Amino acid sequence: MESNISAFNDSELSVLQTIRESESSAEKLTQRELALRTGISLGMVNALLKRFVERGWVKLSSVSARTMRYALTPEGLSELTRRTTGYFRRASRSAELYRDRLEAYALEAKREGASTIVLVGSSEVEFLVAYVCERHGLVFVRSSDPEKARSLGRKEGVCLLLAEGFQAEGFQAEGRLAISLSSLLIDDRSVVPGK
Repeated sequence: MESNISAFNDSELSVLQTIRESESSAEKLTQRELALRTGISLGMVNALLKRFVERGWVKLSSVSARTMRYALTPEGLSELTRRTTGYFRRASRSAELYRDRLEAYALEAKREGASTIVLVGSSEVEFLVAYVCERHGLVFVRSSDPEKARSLGRKEGVCLLLAEGFQAEGFQAEGRLAISLSSLLIDDRSVVPGK
């Protein structure tokens, strides 16, 4: 349920941000264009705009018989600011949590003799993996080539972290299965390299 609420709040934030951006550029924004830019269905955009008007966050003005202009009211701008601040606060907490879990993983890997962590594929948290490796004296390597990653994983002192889209089966690191980055970041239990 919480994930549905979060997705709904993200949708609302996205629509408010897009309206604000269109005001800055003085462009005409249709509901269809708003739906395309935000990745939200046209029906959902329509429902959100009605809700925003009812709450006093958005003002509608008629440009022509078929075209409306959307503008944030001072209350809408205040809501956008509040939600944006909340979004950054949540993102910051998540980044700290992910960094802590990556730190625990890196320290355990280092204790077990690892000198290199290979990220197989790309990830939005790649910067955190690189930071943690640098901080703890580990070599960070990113490889989008699965064969190269498999080859690296067979070398002594190498741990593999698999980005989204890569399955642990078929990846071996010194006799250990590679670890999924998403399971490491999401799982509450400590994931150790050798287990």
